[in-house]
Amino acid sequence: MTNHPNASRRVNGRFQNPPGSPKGGATFRDFARFILQQTFKTKAPAVPDWHVLDDEEQAAQLASASNPSVTWLGHASFLIRTGGKVILTDPFLETTAGKMGMGPKRFVPSALSVDQLPQVDILLMSHNHYDHLDARTIEAYPHKQETQVIVPLGLGSFFTRRGYQKVTEQDWWDEWMMPGLSIRTLPAVHFSGRGLFDRMKTLWASFAIETKDGKIWFSGDTAWGEVFCDVGERAGPFDYAIVGIGAYEPPSIMVEVHATPEEGVAIAKAVGAKKAIGMHWGAIMLTPEDPFEAPQRFRKAAREQGFGEDNALIMKIGETRSL
Repeated sequence: MTNHPNASRRVNGRFQNPPGSPKGGATFRDFARFILQQTFKTKAPAVPDWHVLDDEEQAAQLASASNPSVTWLGHASFLIRTGGKVILTDPFLETTAGKMGMGPKRFVPSALSVDQLPQVDILLMSHNHYDHLDARTIEAYPHKQETQVIVPLGLGSFFTRRGYQKVTEQDWWDEWMMPGLSIRTLPAVHFSGRGLFDRMKTLWASFAIETKDGKIWFSGDTAWGEVFCDVGERAGPFDYAIVGIGAYEPPSIMVEVHATPEEGVAIAKAVGAKKAIGMHWGAIMLTPEDPFEAPQRFRKAAREQGFGEDNALIMKIGETRSL
């Protein structure tokens, strides 16, 4: 455990975002309009052919997955193979992000069901929102005794209550290690909560994954923040950043919780990433923007910000890509 000066802080029992994080200017009217838009949006968007890998090719790529490589299951769920280990991030694999079938619904299913998941060495959970921490997936996962779970502060009991045996809670800047692998829990700009009364009671985080094969940063859910310059200086550089680029409208609300595609590029640059993989788009309608706008804006921003369009990677759901 570390005693980093920028570890998380609480005010009245609630975790806070890092200093210098953005503040939204949303009014009650903004929130009311947003809730009405999302509540009565019933039509799923048309899914372009280029977005989802067909089942046959997906199975072939999984069967021949190399080390290091990454497989996008959709949204923020990835299988990462590095250093001879398999790491699973934010496994939301069900159809609805909410309790009892209520909440936003996926319009593209996960590339794998929980029954199809391999046994993983490490499960990383960035925070407790329903589209990241999926109770049904967590309960159904069969390898609870073998898999090491790493979570931000306050989330450990969610897993131990469900039979997981190896659960580690970490503050920002804490590091967990095993031979050949280091997981460092790092700041993010977001919030937590699964109900009316638990907002910001548990921590949210990003993660640095380091093996002999290189360094990968997983952003979890985050907005832009000055803290990522600190992350780059103290934990970077990274070979790859897996960074959220979707769910950014309306900006008056989302500016303090999610990154735009342009901000996703800026975050990848700030943490010192050579390449970036865009995630958190194209699976579930959390916000009202065109769900297939993000990848085009991401690659355009990479070109305009001098990051390099070829370094802004867009994957198909189900695709396995060698790193």
